[in-house]
Formats: sequence, structure tokens, C-alpha cells
Amino acid sequence: MSKRIEAKHKLDRRMGQNIWGRPKSPVNRREYGPGQHGQRRKGKMSDFGTQLRAKQKLKGYYGNITEKQFRRYYAEAIRLRGDSGENLIGLLERRLDAVVYRAKFVATPFAARQFVNHGHIKVNGRRVNIPSYQVKPGDQIEIKEASRQLEFVVVASQLAERDVPDYIEADHAKMTARVTRVPALNEVPYPVQMEPNLVIEFYSR
Repeated sequence: MSKRIEAKHKLDRRMGQNIWGRPKSPVNRREYGPGQHGQRRKGKMSDFGTQLRAKQKLKGYYGNITEKQFRRYYAEAIRLRGDSGENLIGLLERRLDAVVYRAKFVATPFAARQFVNHGHIKVNGRRVNIPSYQVKPGDQIEIKEASRQLEFVVVASQLAERDVPDYIEADHAKMTARVTRVPALNEVPYPVQMEPNLVIEFYSR
């Protein structure tokens, strides 16, 4: 399991965007980078810099996936038929921790990773504690019965700041969810624009 050691809000400020759409993001108050040079005038970014930024933003959004693991997603995305950028998003959205987050079982992608890792989730009736587990359309995801009344689970399911996307069916009374299809990029409710094609270009150099 990879662990995010640095402060989560730093990625928001480094990118100058509210990556997760959180009300308490410092970017809501200061749209410039951290540190004493954060407010200096920025020059035109190179193609490499633009691609790197797109990669860091997408990788960070999913709980700061390790570089080794993220590169594996790239390799799988270009191996599959179709648009490689769309394939990359499909692979990331089918991570078990991403599905748990999208279903509003927990409040953040980081909480989703920890929740799965601690064994609170079942897939098709079997406990799965691997956050990167690839969920297939039709798989039944559920919170194990002993964990359904945890306060942060109940609170997350009632959050008004985001909705469950159309490609996931969630039943918060039974605490179950199902991925109905692999989503396209325009269906994924990112709070900011993600550019997976730039990520593909970055690794294709």
C-alpha cells in the first residue's frame, strides 16, 4: 500500500487548482503556489512541463498512486484497443478504492484507500483489501455488515457536495454499489479538467 506522506493541500496549491473540489482547499483563498516564490510571474510552460503537470494532477487525484503503478496503467492503456487516454481513465475509475469513493461510502480518495485496505469491503461476497483491485462491470461491491454503521460512512453517504455518477449504481440503505459500465472521460465528475492524452504523450516520449 502506498502512503501519501506530504500534506494533501500542497498538491492543490502547487497545481493552482482545487483538485478534489473540497470546500476547505487553500486554493479557494489563494490561487498561487506555496512558498516565498509562489506569487512570482509564471512564464510560458514547455510541452514537457504541461505533460508533467497533467500526469502529476491525475496521479495525485487518485490518492497519489506510485510512479511504478501509474506507469503500469499507461502500459495497459496503450495495449487496449481504442483511445489510450480514455482507456487510462477507465482503468483508474475501475480501481476498487475509486469505486468506493464514487459510491459515496467515504468522503475522500485517501479515506477510500484506507477503508479498502482495512478489509471493510467485499466484492461479489468475498473480502478484498487491495485498493488497486480492478472492478469489472456487474461486480457487486458492498461494505461488510459490521462496518455499515461507522459514523464516517453514514456521514459520507449524505454529503451534498458531490453526487454518485451515472455509471455507478449505489444503494446507501444496503451499502452496496455496482459499476454498470466503463465510463468515458466526459462522464467522470472531476472538479477540474483532466487531460489523460497529455499523460499518454508524457510516457510516450
